Amino acid sequence: MKRVLVPIAEGTEELEAVSIVDVLRRAGAEVTVASVMERLQVTASRGVKLVADARIGDCATEAYDLIALPGGMPGAVHLRDSAELTALLRAQAAAGRLYAAICAAPVVVLQHHGLLEGRRATCHPSFEKELRNPEAVAQRVVVDGNCVTSRGPGTAVEFALQLATLLFGETKAREVGAAMLAR
Repeated sequence: MKRVLVPIAEGTEELEAVSIVDVLRRAGAEVTVASVMERLQVTASRGVKLVADARIGDCATEAYDLIALPGGMPGAVHLRDSAELTALLRAQAAAGRLYAAICAAPVVVLQHHGLLEGRRATCHPSFEKELRNPEAVAQRVVVDGNCVTSRGPGTAVEFALQLATLLFGETKAREVGAAMLAR
């Protein structure tokens, strides 16, 4: 069973968070949604209430096959400022395991913590000017080694299906995408 961590916070982009969780659960992943806030329930960027399975501190000693960050503001700032999440992301990258971010999170979280160094990445257009390596910024989803980035809510399902491909293979991702009428 592939294990995935999806951190959330006040102001997380709900379409991105739910797309990641939904697609990866359809593919067969064990997905843990973890709040970096003190409360399990957060209000996402468009007012949708999201309820986490755990607090990020409860996940600090676990290993995951993938850590996938939704964007949204100020959600990405809250993710960036979580010491527990930062430690998990650094360990994930150091171990060569998958980590991913979409929308504001590639710049606000990954780049801020040095996790995009030497990597091609993309992000939401409003953060493009801050991206240190803009070589691939126009691509909808960018895979560079064990790091995956994407642009925003409109690319969320495509991003999640790419994550499913990396975790489970192309055949499984096509099956999930076809059932969702996404591929």
